[in-house]
Amino acid sequence: MAALSPEAVAATVREACRLEVQALKPGNVSVHAGGHRMDAEDFFRSAEAIAGVISLPGLTVGERILRSVEATFAAVGCNTNLGIVLLLAPLAHAVLEGDEPPGLRDRLRRVMRALTVGDADAAYRAIRLANPAGLGSSATQDVADVPTVTLLEAMRAAAQRDRIASQYVTDYADIFALGMPAVSAAAARGWGPQWTAVACYLRFASEFPDSHVLRKHGPEAAEAVRARFQAVETHMKACDNPDTAVPILLELDKNLKQEGINPGTSADLTVTSLAACRFDALLEKTS
Repeated sequence: MAALSPEAVAATVREACRLEVQALKPGNVSVHAGGHRMDAEDFFRSAEAIAGVISLPGLTVGERILRSVEATFAAVGCNTNLGIVLLLAPLAHAVLEGDEPPGLRDRLRRVMRALTVGDADAAYRAIRLANPAGLGSSATQDVADVPTVTLLEAMRAAAQRDRIASQYVTDYADIFALGMPAVSAAAARGWGPQWTAVACYLRFASEFPDSHVLRKHGPEAAEAVRARFQAVETHMKACDNPDTAVPILLELDKNLKQEGINPGTSADLTVTSLAACRFDALLEKTS
């Protein structure tokens, strides 16, 4: 399997980000409803801003992260996609650099093992610039400090409290075991791209408490939100036509936004799953 071209990687990143915004994701910003002082256009502009940057050849993973966050702020002036960038940068690097090993996850595993202290420093700078809500502080390897460990080791220190960090130390276990199968299963039912994105989002939001909700609202609220999503996912799985689920999705969306609840990590994992499915298919074509 050959490496993918920067143009193919940029197109995949752009498409995955745009598709996620077009999907009706309760509690999260979409074309169906804005929220949390942002609207869909902010996310479309952010997708355009990062696509050509995160796919540049010759960058380190840390540089992909930092330059993408800088490009986002130049475009929209706020944090719309830090989690997306943190997850997509290693994936983009994996498919851009070299042609071995052949499989997407094996390539990703190789990238994770090669992360450096420099990658951590660039990622920390990106996180400080984005300044995500509810970030808090840590006794070790706090993002306010200069890192002394690799980005993988820094993510390992945060993995118990953050689902994005845990992807780094598990070689994207949730993406490969939950997200990509959810996309494939919805597509096999004949659901269109936007509905496959919704199915993926619901899979994540119903499987575990969302990290973003946990940080902002605490474990009890996060578990209650997870249970609400589980009920909606059960309803959707019983639908032959997903369009019939629109009222229940809109109702949950309205209620969550009125409560100030945004399952942002589930949305970030959804974008990553959509991109990973496309990268996997493109790599297969090069074999």
